Amino acid sequence: MTENTIYMGVNAPKIHQRIIGQLMMQLGILYYTEKSIPYEPFPETMIDESQTSPTPDILLFDNAKKLNRVIIEVSGNTGARRDFEKVKQLVEEYGVQEGFVYNYDTRQWLKYALSSGEDLARPSFSDEIGLDLNELLAGASS
Repeated sequence: MTENTIYMGVNAPKIHQRIIGQLMMQLGILYYTEKSIPYEPFPETMIDESQTSPTPDILLFDNAKKLNRVIIEVSGNTGARRDFEKVKQLVEEYGVQEGFVYNYDTRQWLKYALSSGEDLARPSFSDEIGLDLNELLAGASS
């Protein structure tokens, strides 16, 4: 190893990657195979491709209108509230319709919608795709 080595890494434990993988797989099946959701899922994709911008864990993109519709962040107890504040900011700043945070430690969802703010009644339900995101995670938290 030389002194010029740059260490790059993210805080992405296996449980974090497992949840993202399961969500991406299920959303991919719904979009590519069943064609039952209107937006294409992307992992770790920039919100604004014209400049350096945030990359949520999952982004649902409307290809026809070229719009970001839903962002999802996956987090544990230590980062969930901070990530939710970031999600709220991104929803507002970039006009994303819905933002979610899934806390894998508590198995709870947080939701923020551009039109109505925080949704305490149905925090895992995406109005944009008409689906309860929690249903996509059967068995993923072990």
